[in-house]
Amino acid sequence: MNKMHGRITLHFTYQLVIYSLLVSLIMFGMFLLLISKISNKEIEQNFTAGALNSITSELFYEKGNIEIPDYWNKLLEEKRIWLQIINNNGNVIYEINNKPDFSRSYSFFELNRIRQTGVLGKYSVLSTLDDTFEEPFLILLGYENASVQRLEQWHQRFGQDHRISQANQKELTELLQQSNSYLMIMDHAGDTIQTFGNSNLAAKSFAPVELLSMQQFPGKHNISVAAFQPEDSNLVWILLTPSATGTYSEQPILHDVLRIFIWIGSAMLALSLVISIWHGYRYAKPLILFSGWFERMGSGLYEEVLTARDRKRVFRKNGKLRLRYRLYREVIQSFYDMAEKLAQLEKDRSKLERTREEWMSGISHDLRTPLSSIQGYGYILESSPANWNAEELSEMGKTIREKSDYMLELISDFSHIYQLKHSSGLIQRQELELGELVRRSVLKYVNDATLANVQFFYEGDEQPVRIFGSEMWLQRLMDNLLSNAVKHNAPGVSVTAASGMLNDEAFIRVADNGKGMDKETVDKLFERYYRGTSTEETTVGSGLGMSIAKMIVEAHHGRIEVRSAPGEGTDITIYLAC
Repeated sequence: MNKMHGRITLHFTYQLVIYSLLVSLIMFGMFLLLISKISNKEIEQNFTAGALNSITSELFYEKGNIEIPDYWNKLLEEKRIWLQIINNNGNVIYEINNKPDFSRSYSFFELNRIRQTGVLGKYSVLSTLDDTFEEPFLILLGYENASVQRLEQWHQRFGQDHRISQANQKELTELLQQSNSYLMIMDHAGDTIQTFGNSNLAAKSFAPVELLSMQQFPGKHNISVAAFQPEDSNLVWILLTPSATGTYSEQPILHDVLRIFIWIGSAMLALSLVISIWHGYRYAKPLILFSGWFERMGSGLYEEVLTARDRKRVFRKNGKLRLRYRLYREVIQSFYDMAEKLAQLEKDRSKLERTREEWMSGISHDLRTPLSSIQGYGYILESSPANWNAEELSEMGKTIREKSDYMLELISDFSHIYQLKHSSGLIQRQELELGELVRRSVLKYVNDATLANVQFFYEGDEQPVRIFGSEMWLQRLMDNLLSNAVKHNAPGVSVTAASGMLNDEAFIRVADNGKGMDKETVDKLFERYYRGTSTEETTVGSGLGMSIAKMIVEAHHGRIEVRSAPGEGTDITIYLAC
């Protein structure tokens, strides 16, 4: 079960890992989407500033080489924006959309002026210093500001003392109306000196910070602002031009990463869904199968725990478990073992029930027979004792005694069986010399005057054979074996008892040259209350002797073997550990 516990733990662990990875990917994707949204919002408000920040974050430098995603080349060319990256020595090491007359090397004075004024020639310039790599870089992003250039041209053409002269106002107004623009000239105090152009815009008032916001973040407003301030004047020219809100190019940052993430996330989601369905199918099918097993086992159908249909579900043609059931191989094996044990227990119970019935029938028969004889002679003696002579009375007494002895022997054998069954582990053992025990047992039968028509022989090793055992029970064993050889054979039989060592085991052998036994009798010889094929009333013995003999041998951790055939006698050998 420990292996199954480990497999189940592993299955649920990697399932949890997959789900955790999926959740992590979703969280990472949401983070990327948030970054993309923020970056796009920045580009929407001011494309050039947003593009500069994005390029800086996506720039990659290794071994003197600068790498920028290819889509920035195309996007900057479309927007007519140029890019220069200047190294620590002031040299341009990377450029996009540059003009032939651009400088390829800058001094500190030139770079400082560009950063302070934000102007390089006719271009507006945004700059940032990147020091995240092993050497710092200055990134310049320049573009032509058409509105500012227009203001400069109008200032040169129509300006007089930095204002619009009376003679040029009409022509300027016509130009402003063509572009639907509005021109304001303000002094250093913020007061409007002159206005021209779009009357709708003229009706509005603009706060200073609002103008800066429209100039810095044109994407947030529907009006774009350009400002020009002559160097020797306290006046500023401000041009307001309507623009369509949201007309910007989305930043391509993380576009490919997001696309890859969407594909990976979708694949992970599909995989997790498939794994979940597979797990549900994998765990549910065996449980349904197990419930059927329990139901059949509850009905006592132990040999039908796994039906033919179930076997096809569980096992392949080569006998191996199918994949979905391998996780439960120990459970399935345990089911099989339990079903086999229960089936065997059911067989043993049925066999025990039949044996009990046979016992009760046999015991009733053998007790009834002597009791009937005793009862009959008792009635005779009770009713007319004077009608019988001494010889007849003696014969009646002998019959009553023999029947009583038989009943006492039967009861004694039952007592021995009970003791051996419930106290075999408590038999007191001591060191014995096996040869002497067997020899004395044979000698007792040799000296019995009632057995003069039976020949007894003993064969033993010269070397003593020492074992640990119970003298009382081993003596009982020898009595059973020797008495059976006498009882179940005709007069004149020869019985030989032997003892010794064989292959590091002590043995006892009792053999006779009597009538022998058939195979059925040999097979059932040790069954309780089995007395062979004859159940005649005259059969001597209780039928428990050989069952008791086997129990005595097993209590001594030995084994017993029988060889016999009709007309060839019987050979019984007991092997005991030394």
